Amino acid sequence: MLRSFLAGVFAATITFTGGALAQASGTAPEAKALLEKAVTAVKADEKKAIADFNNPTGGFRDRDLYVFCAGGADNVFTAHANEKLRGTKLADLVDKKGKKLGEELIKNAAEGKFVEVDYWFPRPGQTEPVEKVTYVTKAGGQICGVGYYK
Repeated sequence: MLRSFLAGVFAATITFTGGALAQASGTAPEAKALLEKAVTAVKADEKKAIADFNNPTGGFRDRDLYVFCAGGADNVFTAHANEKLRGTKLADLVDKKGKKLGEELIKNAAEGKFVEVDYWFPRPGQTEPVEKVTYVTKAGGQICGVGYYK
């Protein structure tokens, strides 16, 4: 009986772990879909959208996918999963390898287009940068993006 119980627990652990590993990272199509949803939200009500993007339960975070935006004359982060980046200038963002990431995001953002920008950036809650690709666009008064990790 104990053997049967342990076998069941072991099987459940393998199933749970396997499912969790398979769902650990968002994909390129999921990142693009989340950005499309974000653009719709910004166009409907920019202030509410930014609040929702910054809220972990606001409907715009999925595993390691999240929406970030920057706006105003200085392109200051208005939304980001990393609270420390909010209020800082997007243009000042440089990746681990020295790429002027913020400047590239600003340069490539265009209304009605999703442009891919690749760089190195930590996953949410981590500090070690990994390869990442972000879709970036303009919506309303914001430059917004959603990235996925390779």
